[in-house]
Amino acid sequence: MAEHGFGRQVGRRRHLLGIAGLDPGQIRAALDLAETYISLNRQGGPRDVMRGRTLMNLFFEASTRTRTSFELAGKRLGADVINMTTAGSSVAKGETLIDTAMTLNAMHVDVLVVRHDQSGAAALLAQKLDAAVINAGDGTHEHPTQALLDALTIRRHRGTLENLTVAICGDVLHSRVARSNIHLLTTMGSRVRLCAPPTLLPAGAARLGVEVHTDMRAALKGADVVMMLRLQRERMGSSFVPSAREYFRFYGLDAAKLALAKPDALVMHPGPMNRGIEIDSAVADDLQHSVIQEQVEMGVAVRMAVLDLLTRDLRRNV
Repeated sequence: MAEHGFGRQVGRRRHLLGIAGLDPGQIRAALDLAETYISLNRQGGPRDVMRGRTLMNLFFEASTRTRTSFELAGKRLGADVINMTTAGSSVAKGETLIDTAMTLNAMHVDVLVVRHDQSGAAALLAQKLDAAVINAGDGTHEHPTQALLDALTIRRHRGTLENLTVAICGDVLHSRVARSNIHLLTTMGSRVRLCAPPTLLPAGAARLGVEVHTDMRAALKGADVVMMLRLQRERMGSSFVPSAREYFRFYGLDAAKLALAKPDALVMHPGPMNRGIEIDSAVADDLQHSVIQEQVEMGVAVRMAVLDLLTRDLRRNV
């Protein structure tokens, strides 16, 4: 039986730690609410649903899109927003994640958005904090709001997520974006194909309910959506591909490979893009297919919806 409300209950608060475990109704509720926030974000007008609440962005890894969109989302909803980076914090002096959590708890933060290079960091903070915790990416585990914004973008163009064929191509092994999208898309009735060189496919990927390909042309054939992933060299302890040139030849998205997908196929990328490695600039900038910039815009609306849903219990207790 599905839990009442949005997200996962840990302690006294609900949190968004991953897409795994969310049911179709919870996902649909978040997307439907995000739709209502698109126009508000475009107008720049505030709502007061988080007035008097404090949102803290705690990023242990560099980020532009995710951190900025959470900051905008919080401000659009009337929250007090604090951005904290580890370079200017006690973490840089050796403070543990648990000690950081205890410090934040003493400050009575209402919502904590956290990005960390270790899988499970967000879940650990959810156990230690009274605040609602939103996972903004933890190691190679999950990035739930990215999957939600991807889903919103697809749904706005296709009207549904059911019975679509989505090809997720690139560095699947190191991608938390891929994992969250696999959970969301399969839950909502899409057919998911993963495509990567054997060195960049996780063990047991087929058990996730997806098709697994090492031939990109086979993966793209008849696809409704082509979702490219960044080659995450910072997470690679050794060489997983022979060279960038060889990688692009076999696994980079260009016009010739895209032609194998449906004529109106959507091209997506979570960013930042390595042009000429995982995607050709002509394809990335082709407005007939590319919705990459729209993904960025949808990110603010989705994060507004998530913040709204996770703070409703707080508003009822006022």
